[in-house]
Amino acid sequence: MRIYGEIHGCSANLADYEMALGLLKEKGYSFSSQKESDLNIIFTCCVKVPTVSRMIHRIAELTKSGKPLIVAGCMPKTMQFAIHKINPNASMVGPDAIEKIAVAADYAAKGERFVWLQDLRRPKILLPRLRKNPAIGVIEVSTGCLGSCSYCGVKLVKGKLFSYPPEMVVKEAKLAVEEGCKELWLTSQDNSCYGKDIGSDLPKLLDGICKIDGKFFVRVGMMNPLHAKDIVKKLLDAYKNEKVFKFLHLPVQSFSPKILRVMKRGYSPKAALAIIKEFYKKFKWMTLSTDVIVGFPGESDSDFEMTIDSIKKIKPDIVNISKFGLLPGTEAKKLKQLPRDVINKRCKELVEITKEISLDKNKKWLGWEGECLIDETGKNNTWIGRNFAYRPIVLQSGKNLGNFVDVKIIDAKVTHLVGKII
Repeated sequence: MRIYGEIHGCSANLADYEMALGLLKEKGYSFSSQKESDLNIIFTCCVKVPTVSRMIHRIAELTKSGKPLIVAGCMPKTMQFAIHKINPNASMVGPDAIEKIAVAADYAAKGERFVWLQDLRRPKILLPRLRKNPAIGVIEVSTGCLGSCSYCGVKLVKGKLFSYPPEMVVKEAKLAVEEGCKELWLTSQDNSCYGKDIGSDLPKLLDGICKIDGKFFVRVGMMNPLHAKDIVKKLLDAYKNEKVFKFLHLPVQSFSPKILRVMKRGYSPKAALAIIKEFYKKFKWMTLSTDVIVGFPGESDSDFEMTIDSIKKIKPDIVNISKFGLLPGTEAKKLKQLPRDVINKRCKELVEITKEISLDKNKKWLGWEGECLIDETGKNNTWIGRNFAYRPIVLQSGKNLGNFVDVKIIDAKVTHLVGKII
């Protein structure tokens, strides 16, 4: 049978998708376009309300084809009844049971429904892979987290922290490098709490991965301030290694002490700012990414201004902005919501401020010369490379994915740099 698969959501979901395709290929399945497929698989995400709406739309669209459908990813765990309402015959596989994907496909191929939502709680690692990008190795280091955020639906799906053994993660990284990957993404729900359940930590894991022979970069994924503040000194030492991108993704969400308490984030704005300050001290040319939720219940004008003021102070290169939305099963769903027009106005204001900051930060790279890794194909026959600070550099000409090239930055845009090969 020919399978069409599509992926939505985070890099952990991408890792699951790649392993699912690897397992299916091992069982003899082939892959095709949606038009030519015999069976469709969608890996879903439910982290935000607009995303859930898109997932529902896509499930409905795939259902219209009349072909067997498997819904995987995060949605089946918390929205199985919504999926069943759209497609009563859809098979479902939870995010902690990716090993069951071939069984689900076998059932679907026979016109039968298969549902497995139980957590297997086994490391999702060292499984067959079909990489979406041959230059990038996406490595999930753990699943679940130690947080209890009042707005988060992902914890309901993935549960408590389950860290994968460091020796298995390092082995997975070594295999990826041997297969030609030049960029390794370490991903999880929260990288900063990795190892707390098994007597290890993220800096130790980074040290082990960086000892692997070969020329490659490591991108450390999202780290919540709650646990990052406990390992910041060891993190800074680990980041000194030239193989580690000088890229910090620290989702603060709000810079109001009151709102952070209601969010149950477990840290203060002061603690988050201290982490950022320490990183900037060591790595002046790093890339800082953060996340902000606009319009959280109870957010006053002064609360929002605290966020605006802090954003202007720390000048993040990237700000992922989300309008607050109600997610089923979360504590925040019970709180009184702000008017949508207020949320929209604040969001628009923050977007304009962050665009200005991003452009200003990018302009400081004009004239820079150095090495970058070509890790992506862009639009209109362009290539995208990343330098040591994980800055996206658009090139009009290039070589193959996974090549290192020397470039000069000749222009700066809001979202990227423009370079030429020298």
